[in-house]
Amino acid sequence: MAQGQSEIRYLNPPTVDVKKKKYCRFKKNGIKYVDYKDPEFLKKFLNEQGRILPRRITGTSLKFQRRVAQAVKRARHLALLPFVTDMLK
Repeated sequence: MAQGQSEIRYLNPPTVDVKKKKYCRFKKNGIKYVDYKDPEFLKKFLNEQGRILPRRITGTSLKFQRRVAQAVKRARHLALLPFVTDMLK
C-alpha cells in the first residue's frame, strides 16, 4: 500500500451520531408541581413494564426526578397506575 493511506476501508463512510442535548422538560416549560392525579402525563416517565425511567434517559433534573418518582408511587397506591404490567403503552 502507498504511504499515508490507512488499511481500514469502509463500504460506507463511518457516520458520527450527533446526540441531542437532554433537557429538563419541567424547567423548560416552567412546571412547578407534578400532579399525581394525571396518569397520562406520568406514563411518559414509565417504560412498558411500568417501571420508572432513570434520569439519564429522560433528561429530567434531580429535583423533578424525585418529584416524579413520588407522584408515580402515589398514583400507584391510588390505583391510577399499575405496579406491574406487560404492555403499558
